[in-house]
Amino acid sequence: MGLKPDHWIKRMAREQRMIEPFEDAQVRDGVISYGVSSYGYDIRVADEFKIFTNVHSTIVDPKNFDPRSMVDFKGAVCTIPPNSFALARTVEYFRIPRGVLTVCVGKSSYARCGIIVNVTPFEPEWEGFVTLEISNTTPLPARIYANEGIAQVLFFEGDEPCEISYADKRGKYQRQTTIVLPKV
Repeated sequence: MGLKPDHWIKRMAREQRMIEPFEDAQVRDGVISYGVSSYGYDIRVADEFKIFTNVHSTIVDPKNFDPRSMVDFKGAVCTIPPNSFALARTVEYFRIPRGVLTVCVGKSSYARCGIIVNVTPFEPEWEGFVTLEISNTTPLPARIYANEGIAQVLFFEGDEPCEISYADKRGKYQRQTTIVLPKV
């Protein structure tokens, strides 16, 4: 399984609509960069957020997550409270080919400010907008800029397609169009 260079990503975006909308070059002027990079794609965060709040003093439980723990916010700049987190979604919609797996890592501009982005791998034949978890590990409020880069997706192509894809398993997060809270 090898890391795929930018020309492969551009071809897959054109031929299989793997990433839409697609920027075939790095956009960097006055923004946190996004678009094609050497071996990946820098994704953007949309302007829709769910910010964690403890107003109801509920227990955070991935098997029974209380949606009242989140406050909806839409805007160009999201402020995440100290030692808290927000959920967001990508601007880009992904269609991962059967023989491909991705790993997503946060961008250094945010990491150097104590802002960590967590995203699970996009499995073969997963499709949808990506739900992002953005943690503010600092004791101060932190800003996130909508429609700018937030993380980098690295693409790995297997020697052969997988036996059972995410679509075959009827994955619970398939074709998500909004920010999706935890499900069991």
